[in-house]
Amino acid sequence: MDKRDLSSLFRERLKMLLTRSDLNQSAFAAAVGIDRSALSQLLSGATTRLPRAETLLNIAAEFKVSLDWLLGLSQDEGLTGEIRESLEIEEAAGGFDRTLLAKWHAEAAGSKIRYVPAGIPDLLRTEALVEYEAGITNKSRRAQAGETQYRIDYNRRPETDMEVCMPRHTLEIFARGLGVWDGFPETDRREQLLHMSALLDDLYPTFRLFLYDGRMRYSIPYTIFGPYRAAIYVGDMYLVLNATQPIRTLTSHFDNLIRAAEINAHEAAAFAQRLSEMRFDD
Repeated sequence: MDKRDLSSLFRERLKMLLTRSDLNQSAFAAAVGIDRSALSQLLSGATTRLPRAETLLNIAAEFKVSLDWLLGLSQDEGLTGEIRESLEIEEAAGGFDRTLLAKWHAEAAGSKIRYVPAGIPDLLRTEALVEYEAGITNKSRRAQAGETQYRIDYNRRPETDMEVCMPRHTLEIFARGLGVWDGFPETDRREQLLHMSALLDDLYPTFRLFLYDGRMRYSIPYTIFGPYRAAIYVGDMYLVLNATQPIRTLTSHFDNLIRAAEINAHEAAAFAQRLSEMRFDD
């Protein structure tokens, strides 16, 4: 989901809670631990930034709604005891090697990691793509480059077992230079695809990429760290699930994506190579 859409949905639901509460803005702000000016800014739509994780948790707890409803990820307001205890929010900022995401990878070493990326998988990106994407996101180039290298090193470990599943059309859109990549030069796109092909071949079978038809299937970006946790990526933060049943549900969803794959892991390197050689009409 686009960050602006997420912010807009959150703002609508915050206004709904304010109306229901029968509190004025000062009292409402005090109830969730922020000042009135911060609440006014959230309600005005002057920024696309979401409040801190602590504030989101305070709002959900004070008004007994689920975080996924508050963030517009669900139509169900209900908050069960299991979800309340098993769902956390972590901000996705800072150098990758210092984040909980890196810690979760380390903890899951030796068990299978399943990953649905939001775009080109991080460890498969060239420096040119890292530089380009740093210019259109809030992440620094250094942070993104560190994340890429960490993931490559991680996947070279003999105990690593990682499966990645994504829409085939993401790579085709990238190859054509459409969407967010419309300013990324054709030469760099071809080099990126060749780099991807070489890495896929080099890392196989500890790293396996599957490509499904994005017109037939849909998935939000998320990572499952073995049996321990799942992290759903929502812009500048992660919704982290630690309970067994949600992890099993997401695992089942991932397995269905793989079953629907049109390009299997042993074919992915050759597919990226073919894309690098194609000529696309404008």
